[in-house]
Amino acid sequence: MPVCLSIVKVVPLKKFKSIRQEMKEKGLLKPIHYTDPGLKYSQTLYPNGPYLFYYGVISIGTPPQSFYVLFDTGSSVFWLASTYCSSEACTNHPLFNPSKSSTYYSRDRTFYQGYGTGSLTGVFGFDTLHIEGLTIPNQGVGLSITEPGNTFVHANFEGILGLAYPSMADGQIPVMDTMMQDNLLPANVFAFYISKNFEDGSEVTFGGVDQSRYTGQIYWAPVTEQLYWQIAINGFQINKQETGWCRDGCQAIVDTGTSLLTCPQQYLGYLQQYIGAQANQYGEYMINCNNLNNMPTLSFTINGVNFPLPPSAYTMHNENGQYYCTSGIMGTYLPSRNGQPLWILGDVFLREYYTVYDRQSNQVGFALAA
Repeated sequence: MPVCLSIVKVVPLKKFKSIRQEMKEKGLLKPIHYTDPGLKYSQTLYPNGPYLFYYGVISIGTPPQSFYVLFDTGSSVFWLASTYCSSEACTNHPLFNPSKSSTYYSRDRTFYQGYGTGSLTGVFGFDTLHIEGLTIPNQGVGLSITEPGNTFVHANFEGILGLAYPSMADGQIPVMDTMMQDNLLPANVFAFYISKNFEDGSEVTFGGVDQSRYTGQIYWAPVTEQLYWQIAINGFQINKQETGWCRDGCQAIVDTGTSLLTCPQQYLGYLQQYIGAQANQYGEYMINCNNLNNMPTLSFTINGVNFPLPPSAYTMHNENGQYYCTSGIMGTYLPSRNGQPLWILGDVFLREYYTVYDRQSNQVGFALAA
């Protein structure tokens, strides 16, 4: 699997606060703004996660126009805020102007993305996309016409670049699939490193892995359904004690577009109680900072291998490196499509484990992050 880094494209990711955190700090967050993270996968999205996100720069058009996007393994559509949009969210962000690109063209096909606070509508077009030295001609891109409520007013990005499977792309050919069709990559894989220390230094690589970003071997799990990057969970332990919650099987979506670890709702109360967390008015779970050393290690069994999460991984920090004393675990009512309990392995998990997404063999790889 390792491919020479000199031919792998490395996109640096920059840390920003999430929409929810921006709203909270401005005094705009209300209890009604808490939304089940699992709604993302039922075509109803949400102001995703209360803490940090990691965005990278792409450019599109001729001459190129540059934008921050969320590289999201939990969705498939690539879209940008555009000059076609007159919503409030489009008044405080850079906008893609297709009329200034000589390589843009459109077939006037519209698209719709559902969100918890409204709907994003737009038109699909095509243009030349540039990602850190990769040039991708005729890439489909959604241009926003309306953006919902205040979901994106407080966002620090101008679009989302979906990296899930094409069955989720509303007829658009996803960026990864275009790269595969055009044979642009030495291997049809991409990988994420999310900095443990909340510092800049995170990255996504296309075409291979960055061996300096992990230690030991990569352990693989097959994709169980080619919609999201979904895998099976065989067990879940608290301080090495098996809970039995996945005795009959669980599923997990490995999602860079979710900042948290999301637990099946039927187990959330038990899990927060085990770690000593209590809910506040925002739907967040607060932890006594002094108890960190006494909190349990959580562990997932994935394809026969245990992946532990120490308390420092699932307890959130503020920008100065001190603890917010907030649990990085939330719940979802959404089951997997086969009815098994569903976990979402978001950035809380991905900061601990370097993650490889392999479209050649339809598997996800995990290695201990360096």
